[in-house]
Formats: sequence, structure tokens, C-alpha cells
Amino acid sequence: MTTTVGASSMPWLSELYALAQDTLARNVVHDDAGPFIRAGGGYPEPWTRDAALNCWGAASLLRPQDARATLLRVCERTADGRLVIAQDDQWWDQVVWVLAAADHAWAADDPEFLEVVWEVGSASLDILHRERFRPRWGLYAGPGLMQDGISGLPVGPATADEPSSFVLDYPDAHEIMTLSTNVVYVLALRRLVAVAGRLGHDGSGLDARADALAAAIEEHLRDGDTYGYFLHGSGPRAGTLDHHREAAGLALVVVGGLVPPERVPAVLASVGRGPAGVVNVAGHFERYDDARPGRHNAMCWPMVMGLAGLASATAGDRAGVVQCLEDFRAAVRASGGRFDELYDPSTGAPHGGWQCGRVWPSEPDQTWSATSLLRLVHQGVVGLEPSAEGLRLAPLPLTAGETVELRGLPYGAATLDITLRGGEPGDGHPVVLVDGTDVSGHGVHVPAGAVGTHRVDVLVGERR
Repeated sequence: MTTTVGASSMPWLSELYALAQDTLARNVVHDDAGPFIRAGGGYPEPWTRDAALNCWGAASLLRPQDARATLLRVCERTADGRLVIAQDDQWWDQVVWVLAAADHAWAADDPEFLEVVWEVGSASLDILHRERFRPRWGLYAGPGLMQDGISGLPVGPATADEPSSFVLDYPDAHEIMTLSTNVVYVLALRRLVAVAGRLGHDGSGLDARADALAAAIEEHLRDGDTYGYFLHGSGPRAGTLDHHREAAGLALVVVGGLVPPERVPAVLASVGRGPAGVVNVAGHFERYDDARPGRHNAMCWPMVMGLAGLASATAGDRAGVVQCLEDFRAAVRASGGRFDELYDPSTGAPHGGWQCGRVWPSEPDQTWSATSLLRLVHQGVVGLEPSAEGLRLAPLPLTAGETVELRGLPYGAATLDITLRGGEPGDGHPVVLVDGTDVSGHGVHVPAGAVGTHRVDVLVGERR
């Protein structure tokens, strides 16, 4: 069954959502080991970060078997037989697998996968904590979630001439402690605590580590009412905060609930934007400018744009979500009806950005650009919140008379037809009916293990 979306105030969203689904489907490939979701048209091999981000909130809902296979594909056995996240040279971003894998078990209603999440997550975090945790600061070392190219860092750790594109070819880049990476560690630790509770394991130590790490983020990465990009961990600048604004990190701070509500508007306002949308890291580093934007610097990556939109949805910022969706629409239109990898922040045209003295390509049919849009619809607009117990809905506020429909959504052995309707202004708490029965006060609205087709009607009031 095909999943479809309709929105009365955004009639074009139906086509954009369908295009994103088609992009995901085209990037499910098969080899002798079975199916996996590739990163995009220009990336033939599975890659941990991209695999995880494509599954989280998108493929795990729409293509659960392919998502499960993809998450397992980026794992490996250690010499002593433990199953861990693949230990490649991009160690800093691998922990996002835990976030995506736990979400998969819940979104796909696949409780057996929780044992895999616990085994892989626990063993992998043991390795990362031993090798990458820096007790002096209480933070984990490593570049940002989206900045694997040296164009994503200012001079020191980078150099002005950029002899190599790979970020770890610059020694001080190994020891920076970035906002996005450390927030992902917090979210991964807390997901494992939830998994432990479900399986009857002791997760108290992980819980304490998550709390301590969140406190260290506040101590070392907070910058006024928002957050800086990273803390230098080596050389003469050790302990110094970089004041650029990393959109993925700022978005995840809000999505993960690490910032108190009174500071959320300031954090969202600090996310950098160009005329074409949210940019990866703002502002331009000293060797880049509007005419030569850095590939991992102030460029529009739809993956990051979608995270920023999800942060707006978390905060109930309807205007921010709509603007993000409009930016996605414009980007796809500029690509001739295709989800590309990244875009020029000024013109909105597909553009791979500058790095190592040349312009790089913006790869076509980029899966995580499409799945970022899908996640924004699922979790941001419709407000799907999967857990071990089932599915809750906490939709974006709607205006009176406005409707959003999500039809044919798979949820384990069940299929959901969800209709959101805008009502009168209220406190933002939705009224949820499943097959005509009011379940608004329940812990979950659709329980885990549900089977068959169910009609879910949600009355959503604007927040006063």
C-alpha cells in the first residue's frame, strides 16, 4: 500500500511527499547479502551515518524490512565476537546508529530488534567511551555530525590551503568537541536507557552518563542563550569555544529536550539562514564567502534543513515548519523535480560548494534529503511519537478548518489512516479518536502490537 499525504493549506505537499518516497524507493538496492538503502545516487556503498539518518523517522516507518537490513549491514563482529557498529575511520558520527535503531524497533513495532539495539549499542558505546571521552571536559571528541569535510571547520583546526578534504587529516580536528556529536551521544544514551528498561537490564549507569554529558554541554558549549559550534580540545586554543552556529546541533538540542523552554526561541533564532533556507554552519569561515561558499559551511543541506524544521515543530513554531517545507519545495523545483545533496544558500540552485580550491558536485537523488522531508512530515507535522508501548500523536498546531491527512501509514502489522483537523484555539493538547473511541488521555494512542486498518482522527487546536 502506498502512503500518501494531503494538506489543505499546502496542496503541493502531496507531490513533494510522493517524490520523497520515490527517491527512497530508488535508493533501495540489492546485492548478494540482500537489500540496503544507499546514501544516494552518487554513493553506492552503505554508510553508517547516512544509513541511520535515512531509517530514523522515515524508512523504518515506510520500508521497515529494508531499514532493518540496512541498520544491520553497517554492523560488524569484533575479534571477541561482539556485534558492534562498523569501526571505520568516521568514528565520531557512528553513535547516531543507536538513536535510529531504537526508533526502528518502536516505529516498525519490531520488539525483537531491541535485543540487537542493546547488544550493539552497549558494546559500541563502551568502545567510544574508552577511546573518545575526554574527562577533562566531560565531552566526547570528534567533528560534527554533518561535517566530514574540512570545509566544515574554520582555520585552526583547518588550514587556509586545504590540502586534503577529509576532516581527520587535520590533527586538531580529532580533539574538537562539537555540539551535534555530543547531543547525539546524549540522545543515544537515553534511548539505551529506555531499551534497558524494556528488556529488564540495568540502565542506571547510562542514565547518569547522559545527565552528566548534558550538564557538560551546558557548561562548555553554551554561548549566551544559545550554543557555540565546538570546544577546542588541543593546541593553544584548548578549552576555547568556537562561536559559529551549527544548525544540526542547535536543532537536536531542541528536539532532544536538552534546552529549557524559555531558551528555545533564542536557540531557534540563532540557526543560520540564507535566502534559500537554513545553512549548515553560519557564518562563512574566513576563506569562504557568498561567491565561494564552503561545502560543509554555509550551504543548504536538506538533511540539516529538515532537522531545523523538526526543531521548529518541537517548539510548536508553525511558521518555522511551513517555511522549511516551502524551502524544500523550492529546492526540489530548482533541481528539476529531484532531491539533490546540497544547494547554494543565495540562489537556491543545486551546488556542491567549495572545498580544496574547487567546486564539488551536488549528488542527485540524495536519500537523506528525501528522508529528512519525510521525517519532518511524520514527526513534525503529524507528530508521530513511537515508543516501546505504542504510538502517540502530538501534531503541529493547525488553524481552524485546516486539515492534514496521512493515509496508508504502516505501523507493524497495522495500517493507519490519520486525519488532523484544526479546531478552536486551546492549550495545544489534541483530541485523539481511534476508530471513533476517544483515547486522548491514554499513554499511547495506538498500542504496540496493533493489527488491521485503523482510522485515527485528531482535533488540533491552535495554541493561545
